Amino acid sequence: MLKPLRQAAVRVVKPRVSAETWAKLREIDPLRRKRRGQLVVVRAANPARQRAANRQYLEVPARRRSSLESMATKYWSEDWVRHGYARRYERHFTQLRDTAFALLEIGIGSDHQGGAGGSSLRMWKHFFPKAQIVGLDLCDRSFLDEKRVLTYQGNQTDADLLRIIARRHRELKIIIDDGSHRPEQIRTTFAILFPVLADGGFYAIEDTQTSYWPRFGGSADLKDPATTMGMIKDFLDGLNYEEFGDCGARSYADSHVVAVHCYHNLVIIEKGRNADGGNRPKDWAVPRQAYELNP
Repeated sequence: MLKPLRQAAVRVVKPRVSAETWAKLREIDPLRRKRRGQLVVVRAANPARQRAANRQYLEVPARRRSSLESMATKYWSEDWVRHGYARRYERHFTQLRDTAFALLEIGIGSDHQGGAGGSSLRMWKHFFPKAQIVGLDLCDRSFLDEKRVLTYQGNQTDADLLRIIARRHRELKIIIDDGSHRPEQIRTTFAILFPVLADGGFYAIEDTQTSYWPRFGGSADLKDPATTMGMIKDFLDGLNYEEFGDCGARSYADSHVVAVHCYHNLVIIEKGRNADGGNRPKDWAVPRQAYELNP
């Protein structure tokens, strides 16, 4: 019944309407049914005719998933869009999007619109549909707890608390330090948490501009080793620890930091096994003490 009606439409309707209108009518043709992301085979009595009919139908691409930048806007995290954090994170974190793991964000804070906070936790929950999202803040944010979102109250330098969190959420693949932004606390937190981050994971430090602000514990001396960026600069040398000294790692970071991605006010550190082997000739040996880690 449908086929004669279609033939009549081609003969009578098509000559009387515009090409745009005819294209829209073709879209509602039941013989041209399409589903998102797959081809629906049109059945015909004659096999040869069926093959010919199906060749004209293109597969409809699956709906594009929301970007982290669009989610940041939706969940009132405009700072991430304005500072470029969202697209930086998406570049590095997309590979984990459909995997089960734990993400820890230090510093939940309050929304700029005067809300109770937690916008970034909700954003991460929807960007990572299989991940457990964990937040840590000085204030009680337990009212934000829901399925796949859990918060803790405490200081980011509390080693006992951080280790409890790590034990409860063993598959930590992403840690984001958006806490006090004070260099001494950033360094302490990193020393505690980086060893419990899973290989293949990422450790992000936001708002690294405080490294240069004395009132935040930073320093105007760009070579000050005690600042946040002083630590990051040392990681860059540590990537090549096999090329100097006696080829032994000076610290845990030397042997486990495999990449350092530096952006404006944001650093993303990749964890793995940094043991590719050195290329320095043995007769170029330099006393190890010449390369000792700064205190």
